[in-house]
Amino acid sequence: MTKPPTSKIAWQGRILGVQPRIRLLRSFDERTHSYLGYVLHIEGTLGDETAEFLVAIGKAAQEKHRFQAGMVVSGASVPVADPNMETAGYYKTSGLKVLEDAAEEAPPGPPFHGVPPDLPTYRARGHRRLDPRTYGAKCTSCIWGCRMPVKLLIDPWNPSYRYRFETFCYGSKSCTFYKAGAPRKVPGRKGMTWVEEDWVDEEETAHRGPDE
Repeated sequence: MTKPPTSKIAWQGRILGVQPRIRLLRSFDERTHSYLGYVLHIEGTLGDETAEFLVAIGKAAQEKHRFQAGMVVSGASVPVADPNMETAGYYKTSGLKVLEDAAEEAPPGPPFHGVPPDLPTYRARGHRRLDPRTYGAKCTSCIWGCRMPVKLLIDPWNPSYRYRFETFCYGSKSCTFYKAGAPRKVPGRKGMTWVEEDWVDEEETAHRGPDE
């Protein structure tokens, strides 16, 4: 018998990276973030299969276990109900256990590993857009990288939505891996488009120096 979607799947493996779990709501030139927790990038076993997979966890679980790359961990999670709203494939995680600590202190980055900061720190630092190809090639394990599910409100007067994913960097402005990529375009009502130019990122991170 096929398990219902709410059945939890046991998993175990080594953490390749830990990043913040953040959603983004866009309405033309306005944006709102929801800081939900963290995403663990795991290489190991998922049910009966060997795989790489992403697991969403809450902020309390991260505060308790202080997950970082290199740890071997286990738990059980549910497949996400709406893939448009999660970068992880699994969430509602329980039974988390640390089976093995990281073998050694995280080396200097980039990419930057170690225990990621709390969510208020991410919010306070602000982010810059990150080229998705650079993210995929260099930044998937970095604590300062983030791939966000984005909900686009096209017309506030006649609510309709689209969905996509965007990548961002909360890290140092001097990171040698960083590439901004093309400006983001946000669709609006009656065919209008908002282009999020470089000044948005500059304003968002103006309080930080080049090495912060």
